[in-house]
Amino acid sequence: MVYSSLISRFFVSIFFLFIYLLLSLIKFEYILFLALAIYLLIFYEVIINFIKLKLIISLYLIISLFFLYSIDFKQEFLVNFNLMILIIISFDIFSFFIGKAIGKNKIFGKISPNKTLEGLIGGICFSVLISVIYIYYFHLDFTYLIFIFVSLIIFSALLGDIIESYFKRKNNIKNSSSLLLGHGGFFDRFDSFILSIITYSIFYKII
Repeated sequence: MVYSSLISRFFVSIFFLFIYLLLSLIKFEYILFLALAIYLLIFYEVIINFIKLKLIISLYLIISLFFLYSIDFKQEFLVNFNLMILIIISFDIFSFFIGKAIGKNKIFGKISPNKTLEGLIGGICFSVLISVIYIYYFHLDFTYLIFIFVSLIIFSALLGDIIESYFKRKNNIKNSSSLLLGHGGFFDRFDSFILSIITYSIFYKII
């Protein structure tokens, strides 16, 4: 990836992170409206740029949207929700940069050729480490449930990325759109969140 693309990717990420933090500080419930706007933009990308599996992709998004809507966006749950966001972001960032720096062994080559074993291991290690720091800082209980949660979100982030890559491969496109500088489209940027939202919702309903 060229330097200018990295710069664009950085500033777009900072922009969305700023909006997220601002809305969550004002009122956690406002995050739902931000998420709904993102889902609508993803639906737009699917309608415009995807030909094959459009019904399956739409169903996948609708299921995720249903679980998003079922989440309790009360202020007392903000710390737990932020943990999910932190896991996904740290896993995505460190998988990308470690994979670019030292990645040699390709995994899921036919679906997502940029994924490497080194990037995957690095992403897992750093996201777990950052999660432990977050859990300690916010005085969350170090129980087996929290580590199951972290593991499930990491797995969901990875699988969500692979699912979106598969959809793109079947449609012979590189990006879901060009709406986001440095990222491609909204589906490209938020692919890990779509499946993780389902995992988050189910996990906290079970416990």
